[in-house]
Amino acid sequence: MNTQKQISIVGAGLVGSLLSIYLAKRGHKVNVYERRADMRKNKIAAGRSINLALSDRGWRGLEGVGIADEIKKIAIPMYGRRIHHVDQSTVYQPYGKNDQAIYSVSRAGINMRLMDLAEQQENVSLHFSERCTAASTKNGSLSFINEHSQAEITIQSDFIFGSDGAFSAARMNMMTSNDRFNYQQYYIEHGYKELHIPPGPNGEFLMEKNALHIWPRGSYMMIALPNMDGSFTCTLFFPFEGPDSFATVQTPEQVSEFFNRVFPDAVPLMPTLTEDFATNPTASLVTVKCAPWTFDDKLALIGDAAHAIVPFYGQGMNCGFEDCVVLNELMETYGDDWKTVFSNYESLRKPDGDAIADLAIANFVEMRDKTGDPKFLLQKKIEARFSEKYPDKWIPLYSMVTYSPHIRYSTALREGQKQEQIMQKIMARPDIESVWDSEEVEKAILGALS
Repeated sequence: MNTQKQISIVGAGLVGSLLSIYLAKRGHKVNVYERRADMRKNKIAAGRSINLALSDRGWRGLEGVGIADEIKKIAIPMYGRRIHHVDQSTVYQPYGKNDQAIYSVSRAGINMRLMDLAEQQENVSLHFSERCTAASTKNGSLSFINEHSQAEITIQSDFIFGSDGAFSAARMNMMTSNDRFNYQQYYIEHGYKELHIPPGPNGEFLMEKNALHIWPRGSYMMIALPNMDGSFTCTLFFPFEGPDSFATVQTPEQVSEFFNRVFPDAVPLMPTLTEDFATNPTASLVTVKCAPWTFDDKLALIGDAAHAIVPFYGQGMNCGFEDCVVLNELMETYGDDWKTVFSNYESLRKPDGDAIADLAIANFVEMRDKTGDPKFLLQKKIEARFSEKYPDKWIPLYSMVTYSPHIRYSTALREGQKQEQIMQKIMARPDIESVWDSEEVEKAILGALS
């Protein structure tokens, strides 16, 4: 049994909104403060709304407060990757087995639905256009300036959660007021730009609906995820500098030439390509690692504020939702012992946050460089065949991360590294193309595992 506490959350994004529901269902009084205006009343800015891939860890987070069925109404299952080659041929790669899927959801769509569900809790209040300017763990105080009226307020809480994203104000305040705070941010050399494939004349999907579409091109790639209205949200992940890059592809003529040369099958589906490219902003991609995540048993960082990652494993939202699951389990176990809750939360989740950050970077290389490589595809066939025959001995890394919420990210990283070492030896065989499905290869993998 938990004693009711006054809890403040900085940030009403995906994780902050879900966390408020978890805390409310445990009987706490929750106030959520968001720097942005209420996106349900204001048109969200285009160009920064990368569609999200909701997978088993995320569904577990939603199921924990009984709202998974509501979110399924705005989600589209994707059962595999549809790879688009330059010659306009395509190849389909299923994600898992037994119709396992990841689900395409609109970032804004799911965020707005979570806000609605949070406000349906009688002990949750959302406050918008409130920019956090100070946080103190000495008395649990937070200060805000209203973006419209410029009015300043200071509130006090029993506990504070910083859930305000990769550039968290709550974290910044902890960085400047606490000694020995470790912080690392790393930008990859690629940025991203959102583009658009509209629905057909009758609202139909112009490409395969239940797939994540990828145009892998070595040093860059484009992806497309389906939307409920029949459209696809496309995202170009592109170097900032270089021969083919945001620095060299800028004018309508350059955009048309580049896309016709590199993504020829996509161009006929993108009637507003040059306008979208010119109008939609180019954004950067950052990884954030920091420590500690908790301060004076009063404030905890969660979601991107604790572990911002690049989107290439589709796990940013899922990891944040899993934070909420772990916190809830700890509150169930330790009740009002918040010191132990905070301590165990950090010790459990910090290694996993670091692991999925590293996995996401590695998966970018896989998606852009390897998904079109015949030898890589053969390796995945060998792994899938072996896993199907020996499911207790081999779970593919992608399945560990995406479909196995009982396996920690840090465990998946370690096991994936061991698997890759084994497969590199198997793939080095000069006759692998002809013997890949042989008993000999199977025994070699079994021997390496023993």
